[in-house]
Amino acid sequence: MSRYMLEALVWFLAICVLIVVVLVVRQWRTASALSKRNVILIGNLRARDEEIRHLASVRLPALVESSHQSSVSVPGPLYEQLIGSEYGNSLELVMEQFTQSVNTVRASAGQSARAALVAAMRALQGLASEQQLSISAMQDRHDHPQVLQDLLEIDHTNAQFGRRAQAIAVLCGAWPGRQRAASTLENVVRGATSRIRDYRRVQVHTQIDTAAVGRVVEPVVLAVAELLDNAARHSQPNTSVEVNIHAMHNGAVIVIDDGGVGMHEQETRQAALLLSGEKAVDVTKLGDPPQFGFPVIGVLAKRYGFRASVDSHSPYGGVRAVVFLPNALLTNADVRDSPAVPIVPAVPVVPTMSPSPSASDTSETRSVADGLPQRRRRPVAEPQPSAKEPAPSAVWDRPAQEAAAIMGAFQRGTRSGRASIQSDNEGNLEA
Repeated sequence: MSRYMLEALVWFLAICVLIVVVLVVRQWRTASALSKRNVILIGNLRARDEEIRHLASVRLPALVESSHQSSVSVPGPLYEQLIGSEYGNSLELVMEQFTQSVNTVRASAGQSARAALVAAMRALQGLASEQQLSISAMQDRHDHPQVLQDLLEIDHTNAQFGRRAQAIAVLCGAWPGRQRAASTLENVVRGATSRIRDYRRVQVHTQIDTAAVGRVVEPVVLAVAELLDNAARHSQPNTSVEVNIHAMHNGAVIVIDDGGVGMHEQETRQAALLLSGEKAVDVTKLGDPPQFGFPVIGVLAKRYGFRASVDSHSPYGGVRAVVFLPNALLTNADVRDSPAVPIVPAVPVVPTMSPSPSASDTSETRSVADGLPQRRRRPVAEPQPSAKEPAPSAVWDRPAQEAAAIMGAFQRGTRSGRASIQSDNEGNLEA
């Protein structure tokens, strides 16, 4: 073999080796790239699997839970690299559609719950009214002090039951109830006091005779009753709840101070939001047990134009609640002759001791077309207060047993008077 052929063979082998090396390097790079891509694809696949699992087991349940409890937050995606991708956008679309479905179901459930509660509370209010009539009839029939005291306690419990039913109905969109005549703010507070459990602990102080217009009397009574009940329940049973009524330039305020445990900053903010009436209240998200007080006050305040707040401290260490009524809701009219806010007899209110009716001093006889005599009641002059007459606070704080005894004596006197009138009528008919 000549030298030229040997050189050519060497060059050929070198070129072949070079080609083989290039091919091997290229193949290695391709295999490496494919391996890395496979790792990435496997990672993405695993991430998608974990993300869809996170969506089904964590995010969607948290979304459902947040519809019942506002404090629950809904977590976001696990992997940031999926945000903005087609897969990530698809997951967010699922979340949006699920959210819309939850909101629709929640709204429908809330509406159904409100309708059911309104119907149920109206039925309960009707039963409470019937029971009130039965209790009143029993109070007219019985004059034994112990029986009357028991009836007063039953009547008071019935009033609390009726107030709770009324509050729930209002929260569900119903109206507070019957229209009242204009009443002084003191009578409004007295009426509210008679509807709570610890009414004996409430001390009312006022130096004004400002009255609330008729259309807001019952709403303000209900709102003040809820605040009084809240103050009494969150303070020691041996402490009093002080109520002061003041006239202001732009209206009047009812200030309620208790010596309770107070409220934390977060509770105060939440209470302010509820009392403003600006946030729609979901009856299915009132907690367990449900807290109706502040939401009910907020609904009434927004509907009728007064304000309530609990964002200040009481000088007794508890909470100061303030109800502000603007001048548009007040009147200076004389309301002494108008019907007052009904006060549950369980609060020891002493009845006026009128003299027993007789034929000579309280009625006169007149003839009618059929010739039968008929009694007509003469107006009785309003008794003037004497120097020895007890102060209103003393009458208000009279023990229930003593009040029951006085009511029994009063009923015995009126029963005797009615029997006297009936015997007079029978004598006139016989004549």
